[in-house]
Amino acid sequence: MRISGKDFEENSIKAYFPHLTSNFNNPNLTDELRNKIGKEIKMSEKYIIPIFVPHLGCPNNCTFCNQKSISGQMKNVTKDDVKETIEQFLHNFKNDSIEKEIAFFGGSFTGIETRMQEELLSVAYEYVKKGIVTGIRVSTRPDYIDKEKLKLLKKYGVKTIELGVQSTNDYILKQSKRGHTFEDVKKASKLIRRYRFTLGHQMMIGLPESTRLDELNTAKDLAKLKPKIVRLYPVLVIKNTELEKSYVDGKYEPLTVTQAVETCKELYYFFEKKKIKVIRIGLQNTDLISNPENIESEVVAGPYHEAFGQLVEDSIWYDNILNKIKKFNTKVIEAEIEVNPLNVNNVIGHKKENLKKLKETYDLEVKVKQNSNIKPGNFNLNILKTYKDFLDE
Repeated sequence: MRISGKDFEENSIKAYFPHLTSNFNNPNLTDELRNKIGKEIKMSEKYIIPIFVPHLGCPNNCTFCNQKSISGQMKNVTKDDVKETIEQFLHNFKNDSIEKEIAFFGGSFTGIETRMQEELLSVAYEYVKKGIVTGIRVSTRPDYIDKEKLKLLKKYGVKTIELGVQSTNDYILKQSKRGHTFEDVKKASKLIRRYRFTLGHQMMIGLPESTRLDELNTAKDLAKLKPKIVRLYPVLVIKNTELEKSYVDGKYEPLTVTQAVETCKELYYFFEKKKIKVIRIGLQNTDLISNPENIESEVVAGPYHEAFGQLVEDSIWYDNILNKIKKFNTKVIEAEIEVNPLNVNNVIGHKKENLKKLKETYDLEVKVKQNSNIKPGNFNLNILKTYKDFLDE
């Protein structure tokens, strides 16, 4: 099982973390470090060139939001910044055969003044016209979509539009001061699909007064609108937000890492069943979005983990392994799992958590064997010893 299509492919990560990734394929890299910088992302389908436009176009501040902290970018972007960023990423990309896409993240792109939208898009579109990149994607608010905005995006080669939905519960949206309703989401989603853009949705887990049931209901509501892709973001308490004040005053209790992982995993299973691709789980780590114990971190509290997406992915692998073992309908005490080298760490789990849980909960010893002939995402289970074998010894 693999969460595919994440945004920051191997070489995209290089541009963000050159001190970690000067040679991603260096055989001396430890598995832990390779995992930390996105080993599993090596299998993604395209290179993404991310351009952050923090808080541009947003009409208000949501209770949880400080875009300049979330994006790790403290200044507004210019057309020169766009060109420089694109060139930097293109220089780092090593495989010309992989599809490339430019993405405008953060803020509400279609809420930006039209002249500035065109200024930024025109730079990106030059690379589309030259065949260097295949398309452009943007993220925006549901209430900032109309026919004229979509015509403009179509003109400049935009292929994918992601809506920051967060929740489909109007009460929860109001509590977070989103400034839009679920009706806005439905109208925008239908219009985006009518104009033949790829539709994406972003939802949040752990919003004020939101329950696990609310989040499952949001997933069900979104599935009916037929997005092709979804992102899942557990709520973090960020400095200088209204949510921080609520947290300090004891009015908001964030999810634990375990709670967030379990909910995200449940949502992943749901969307997978509906054939909707989950392309990201958790915010991208930056100097500002990092462990709350770090002096530079803007995170105050919440389910932060430097490898949050990996925790969810590893938990999915654990479930699949356990389900396969249970099908033998006998007490297994020793097993061997054959897996592609890309997925060894998924089987083992972060800090060997999966192996520890199997031993502590089921008294099961697991050996992991690498086999390059096994397709990434799959595994073979070989039973080495059962309880009956143990008694017969």
